[in-house]
Amino acid sequence: MPNIKSAIKRVRTTKTKTANNASAKSKLKTIIKKSREASAAGNDNAETSLKAAYKAVDQAAAKNLMHKNTAARRKSSLAKEFNKNKKQE
Repeated sequence: MPNIKSAIKRVRTTKTKTANNASAKSKLKTIIKKSREASAAGNDNAETSLKAAYKAVDQAAAKNLMHKNTAARRKSSLAKEFNKNKKQE
């Protein structure tokens, strides 16, 4: 544990930010998972969940939870999956 006042504060803020980031990443993963499941099952709401996943990925990239190229890659793979399952129907 640090002795300097500013270092103690940094430890507290880091702990808080780490918890917030973990929560946000978990929500993002859940949204992406639900989108993939919906598109694989060919549900009627697959397109809606894809849009929600796009929005969540874009927001994560904006908040620096993930790099913008990673966000683009995730969106691309979601679109590929969606289109592949759409053609099979």
